[in-house]
Amino acid sequence: MNIPHPTPHPEPFLPPDTTTAADSRIADFARWATRHRGAEGIPDPTDYHALHRWSVTDLEGFWAAVWEYFDIEAATPYERVLAEETMPGVNWFPGATLNYAHHALRNLHPDAPAITALDETGAGYEITGRQLRAQVASVAATLRELGVKQDDRVVGYLPNTPHAVIAFLATASLGAVWSVCGQDYAPQAAADRFAQLKPTVLITADGYLFNGTRHDRRSASLDLAGALPTLKATVLVDHLGLMWPETPHTSLTVPWEDAATRTEHLTITPVPFDHPLWIVFSSGTTGLPKGIVHGHGGVLLEHLKILGLHTDLGVGDRLLWYTTTHWMMWNLVVSTLLTGATTCTYDGSPAPVARPDILWELAARHKVTVFGTSPQYLLAMAKLGIEPSVHALSAIRAVGSTGSTLPASAYPWVRDHVGAGIQLASTSGGTDVVSAFAGSAPTTPVWAGEVSAPNLGVALAAYDGAGQPVVDQVGELVVTRPMPSMPLYFWNDPDGSRYRDAYFTAYPGVWRHGDWITLTSHGSVIVHGRSDATLNRNGVRLGSADIHDIVERLPEITEALVIGAEEPDGGYWMPLFVVPAPGITLDDALREKIRDAVRTGASPRHVPDEILAVPAIPHTRTGKKLEVPVKRLLQGAPAEQVVNPSAVDDPDLVAYFADLGAERRQARHPHTVKDAP
Repeated sequence: MNIPHPTPHPEPFLPPDTTTAADSRIADFARWATRHRGAEGIPDPTDYHALHRWSVTDLEGFWAAVWEYFDIEAATPYERVLAEETMPGVNWFPGATLNYAHHALRNLHPDAPAITALDETGAGYEITGRQLRAQVASVAATLRELGVKQDDRVVGYLPNTPHAVIAFLATASLGAVWSVCGQDYAPQAAADRFAQLKPTVLITADGYLFNGTRHDRRSASLDLAGALPTLKATVLVDHLGLMWPETPHTSLTVPWEDAATRTEHLTITPVPFDHPLWIVFSSGTTGLPKGIVHGHGGVLLEHLKILGLHTDLGVGDRLLWYTTTHWMMWNLVVSTLLTGATTCTYDGSPAPVARPDILWELAARHKVTVFGTSPQYLLAMAKLGIEPSVHALSAIRAVGSTGSTLPASAYPWVRDHVGAGIQLASTSGGTDVVSAFAGSAPTTPVWAGEVSAPNLGVALAAYDGAGQPVVDQVGELVVTRPMPSMPLYFWNDPDGSRYRDAYFTAYPGVWRHGDWITLTSHGSVIVHGRSDATLNRNGVRLGSADIHDIVERLPEITEALVIGAEEPDGGYWMPLFVVPAPGITLDDALREKIRDAVRTGASPRHVPDEILAVPAIPHTRTGKKLEVPVKRLLQGAPAEQVVNPSAVDDPDLVAYFADLGAERRQARHPHTVKDAP
């Protein structure tokens, strides 16, 4: 790779606070592991990189330490930690039987809030540990009576409210398998996911809130139920207070109030360590959505590690992370319960027009200790002139950010407008492992524009073109040793070929994720964007995220998307699409300002050929820019072969970019037949 090396950073943006680091759970874990598991090379428990080296060198010792430190309760013990390390096909903790739901409920104080339910109106209510356990027991008994057995699938068409958490835990307690998506999905888009699973029960709500509007999803819910012929019953959640129609339906319908208010004893079924827990669907943009299956034990250990150690969550903490139910962050947010901390659900827009700072207001009111969001949200707050610090945010010790690369400009904004000393924890991971490859901890420094370090237990490397690990050079993100939360398998992939092709064809036995990263000599990770969206101008490669970072720092630009498209005549077209900020016009002066920013901040060889204003940038529903699909549309590929409209946050933009590509090709070749509509 000949992408320019990153500039060394002699000093971090924010070093770890020595007192906070020493008192953190991750430091306590390092001390415990040294005493009880013989962890070597960790003379200082606040030395994160020494702890990480041990965690990936002695993989069995590390994960055994996580098991023992968090006191995992198994109905039958494991025979050994790692019986087979081959990827794919790794065999973790053979012999162990346990259940995720047991661990999610066991550490909750009976009279303290387990879930705080919030919405964009500012309203909220709390569910205590005792109440949560009772409702899970009731819903589990209802599901059992409706015919749900171990291995059956239960699906949710639900907003981010406590109903989804309760339904998931009830499903898991039975050894059944859960899957969920948000109600902004059309019924057919939801059916594209759920019909693959042949579910036994659907749990669906009457609607959701977003940007001041109550979205009625009663008809959509019933349409979805009608598209799932294997259903034995549908549980109807009265979230908005709408009246469900009494029309005949193909399956039995049960009101949520009846399902969740019974007096029942909770019986939890132990299952093997690798028993399926949930199925999450990738944000893939073509064909049917890809179902990724994760197991009880792998998720349990991975989420205890990332939330209990990296995020430092425990009893008394509160986490509010904006997410929807179809993003993997919802799964991680639910796992807050594993640590005994309170998790906050939120129904609504992250920045409703009437109250754009509502999340900060709620964080202050409920004394949130960890606030999680996306780079787009933080950049939008800055450009809207929002001042979070007008709210009492003294309880917040960390602001998490994930979904895409967090630009360096966000770091001083959080310091100056949220609170000095707050750790801005940029994280990079994926739905594939329902966790992170790299992130931060109370013992890591913060480097502006970079992710603090590879996560514990993640043998992260950057491979060059020859498949060799490199430092201070851009390479393919690979993981050279297994993680417990790697997928068990893909749904409807009986021979495992789709799973192998997704991650293991480039480097046999090594996970290739599809991102460009740099592992720096000061221990951080720089994420440059998807490797299949690399900009290759005259043989000089650059990650698209590097240009997005530069351009989106400009106050005149809301969002940007750069594409490098090979052309049939051997040319290379590199347009930059920008969404101007409200009230801003893209004129020649602003174009020159953008070119100069790219020239000086990224690479003079990657100044875009054209800069075009567009109404919006298309994303997957989990917030990732559609770089490769837009590139293919501009090159003339038929839209139906490029992207599934249900995977896009604004399907109209697919037609917009397809038309844009057709217009450009017609302008360059006016004597050819115009593209068919």
